[in-house]
Amino acid sequence: MIAAASEFIPIRAVGGLFGLALLASTMRRYRRRDVSRLNLIITGVITLAIIALAVFPALFRPLFDTFNFKPGNQRQLIAALVFGVFILFALILRATSNTDANAATLRLLIQALTVNAFDLREAEHLPPGGLVVVMPAHNEADNIGAVLASMPKLVEGLPVATLVIDDASEDGTSEVARKEGALVARLPIRRGQGMALRVGYEIGLKLGASVIASLDADGQHDPDELHLVVRPIQTGESDMVVGSRRLGEFERESHIRHAGMYLLSGVVSLLHGERITDVSSGFRATSAAMMRRLDLEQDQYSSEVLVEALRHKARIKEVPITVRARASGVSKKPSSLKYGFRFTKVIIQTWLR
Repeated sequence: MIAAASEFIPIRAVGGLFGLALLASTMRRYRRRDVSRLNLIITGVITLAIIALAVFPALFRPLFDTFNFKPGNQRQLIAALVFGVFILFALILRATSNTDANAATLRLLIQALTVNAFDLREAEHLPPGGLVVVMPAHNEADNIGAVLASMPKLVEGLPVATLVIDDASEDGTSEVARKEGALVARLPIRRGQGMALRVGYEIGLKLGASVIASLDADGQHDPDELHLVVRPIQTGESDMVVGSRRLGEFERESHIRHAGMYLLSGVVSLLHGERITDVSSGFRATSAAMMRRLDLEQDQYSSEVLVEALRHKARIKEVPITVRARASGVSKKPSSLKYGFRFTKVIIQTWLR
């Protein structure tokens, strides 16, 4: 950009105009308090460097010479582009870090608001050390009543309390759940099954549960099979028990999704060196002691619970269960490809912690 400058007048002009426009835009946004002073300073330094490079390219000759970018054959133009890529990459990392921090803050805020809004006095009649069954639900008013009505009162000697976490339903799910005698906590905005479960686990621990189980609200899981996932924990054999449709029976709803279940279960088994046949199962039970050790962050998918337990070297057992097609309505899950991609992302992110 320095030698044979006449060849690069158009790009220098464009660069200078871009720098001026960016600086003016950032100053305008700063006056409206849309950006911080730190962002103004960072943007100002970068845009002034762009303008200086466009107007006085000779100022940067010592820098180019230091890295052996000699004049000729557009080598110094390439150098400017390389430095620009490095700066852009650093800014992307900074923006990603800020986004992650903001997302974590929002996640913790919503979780805290929901947990604090739950009135623990509603559960004063519950004996400590029981089984809390967490049931995440979104727009399941047509199905959840039948599931709750079939919930056993006692499982493996443990009194059962059912806790429905309403993921901002719009169809009266909470009202139906309360009529069936369930405890209910409601998220202020829809966040996903992972957030609903995390809230349920926290409340379950506050209620003094010794075992926390989970099952779906759409009628796919049979509450009468709760003893299958609770018994190994009660006998001290396992820290977590997962109900596996592959070991039991299931009604096939989507060939693609079930093929994905086999593939993802294989990936998790390979990553952790332990055979898991149904990584996406939402029917599981976990001891309170193990639940307190888990670091859960994912909002959408419940698979994080299992992968996080594997990361902590938990004693995990799978038992055969029966999974039916949902009683009515449509699945809240996205398309098979999108679901598979997001599910895999959760597995990898949890494994990399």
